[in-house]
Amino acid sequence: MASLGLAPTPAQRQALMAYLELLLRWNASYNLTAIRDPLEMVTRHLLDSLALLPQLPERAHRAIDVGTGAGLPGVPVAIMRDDVTMDLLDSNGKKTRFLFQVKTTLGLDNMAVRHTRVEAWTPTAAYDVVLSRAFASLAEMVSGCAQLCSGATRILAMKGRVLEEELDALPATARLVGITPLEVPGLDEERHLVELRLA
Repeated sequence: MASLGLAPTPAQRQALMAYLELLLRWNASYNLTAIRDPLEMVTRHLLDSLALLPQLPERAHRAIDVGTGAGLPGVPVAIMRDDVTMDLLDSNGKKTRFLFQVKTTLGLDNMAVRHTRVEAWTPTAAYDVVLSRAFASLAEMVSGCAQLCSGATRILAMKGRVLEEELDALPATARLVGITPLEVPGLDEERHLVELRLA
């Protein structure tokens, strides 16, 4: 994790490993992820999620991970940034049941699980950051998440390759702030973080 510029405490390192152990155990019965090899999970799930942390603003206090699935990147972010209130949203019941178990087992008081579709979720206030990892096209993300955002909200979408046609399809209400290449240790594939803001 040092290559990502991260220095987890012993408690954070233990929590990250405990999360992976829970994911392995539940995955055997509930098929939460297609990746089953523990070492591949470390690279493709854990390190891949943690690669965005240096791009997460220090002053972010409220964040949501939309279409979180098995809790990626939301759970690793919640573990590493206990100063951030992290909502994890997914419409899949078995995945949100798993996330409730993760929250309880790891004692993640800064994490809340939302079992609903993103279009149906209306928070009491806009989030500072909206995260997604392989959730949908950028245009679909913008349209589905509009009610979660203010003009100051940072929308951070984790992508592999960023296609020009996907950027061209963005609605006029969305402004592309930047595209940051992410280096994931042990992964020889393209990873990018796309930042958007809404007008």
